[in-house]
Amino acid sequence: MHVAYHTQTVGSVEVFYREAGRVDAPVILLLHGFPTASHMFRELIPLLARNYRVIAPDLPGFGHTQAPARGAFDYTFDNLARVIDDFTEALKLDRYALYVFDYGAPTGFRLAMAHPERVTAIVSQNGNAYLEGLSDAWGPWQTYWREPTPEHREACRDSLSPSTIRDWQYLLGSDPQRVSPDGYTLDIAYMARPGADEIQLDLILDYRSNVAMYPEFQAYFREHQPPFLAAWGKHDPAFIPAGAQAYRRDLPNAEINLLDTGHFALETHAEEIGELMHAFLDPILLA
Repeated sequence: MHVAYHTQTVGSVEVFYREAGRVDAPVILLLHGFPTASHMFRELIPLLARNYRVIAPDLPGFGHTQAPARGAFDYTFDNLARVIDDFTEALKLDRYALYVFDYGAPTGFRLAMAHPERVTAIVSQNGNAYLEGLSDAWGPWQTYWREPTPEHREACRDSLSPSTIRDWQYLLGSDPQRVSPDGYTLDIAYMARPGADEIQLDLILDYRSNVAMYPEFQAYFREHQPPFLAAWGKHDPAFIPAGAQAYRRDLPNAEINLLDTGHFALETHAEEIGELMHAFLDPILLA
């Protein structure tokens, strides 16, 4: 399946995105997380594109998307969501299913709250919306949220290090023989670009806004009951399985699948996740 690479100017941001599938097919919008970019979907996109128009943008501050420097652009989750909202409108995407992972979850849930009529379904792959989903590993971040001092900001810098990206985010909980080094090597290179670390530390601080919005996300689920699938790496050291199970509290018909892998589940289970998505989405979007 042919994958095309485009950019779309949205205000002061030039959004890079990957696209595949027929232009008249139902849309799936793939939203990546930290510290990666749309390349994390490189194996999933061809699996979905035979039935769907698949669009995967890089968020501002990530990948190949070009955004203004800090000071000219505030790196907050509200702004990430605003840019992606404007991006969908520029592409005239008036209906889409959401695939959300990590940072993509609070970004995508903001879109869903703003435009519930546009969201046909939600697939969450280790994309959290419940306090139960946060592991004990969030201590330095939570300290920084409570007291945003320079010292506490500096303590979060280890989250950006090559060893943390490779060993903790990619390999922990996964079969290392199935994890290609290409993904984490590229993410480490992205993080090494000038100014990238300060942008990411800004977003780490603003992540507290997502936790504060969990009750609003949950209210959206209860009111609108979007079809929901969780495909969750059960050995994720950051977002634990209780976060996947918690969705059933507000979405009783949610389908919850716990996969024998870690945070970056697509690195080891792209085919399995693709099969789960077709079984879940095809009756909803292709009927």
